[in-house]
Amino acid sequence: MYAHVGDRLIVESPVTGATRRDGEIVAVPHEDGTPPYDVRWSDTGHVTRVFPGPDARVHHYGGKAPFRAHEPVAAAPGEGGAGLET
Repeated sequence: MYAHVGDRLIVESPVTGATRRDGEIVAVPHEDGTPPYDVRWSDTGHVTRVFPGPDARVHHYGGKAPFRAHEPVAAAPGEGGAGLET
């Protein structure tokens, strides 16, 4: 899971009748965008540090793409990258 400040954290429990929570991510301590996050919850306005579980997801806002820390970067044409004609 990766996030930026301003994204929303949404927590939905698989249990019937459980309350869905959402909040704005106001701080991301790690430069790579990984948890924990400081979240201002929409239902209470309180800010808490959150270690999201499997029932949580991040909704990205502001045109920012999610981090892709584990994807390889393709070489530009002419740089001799694998599978490219030189």
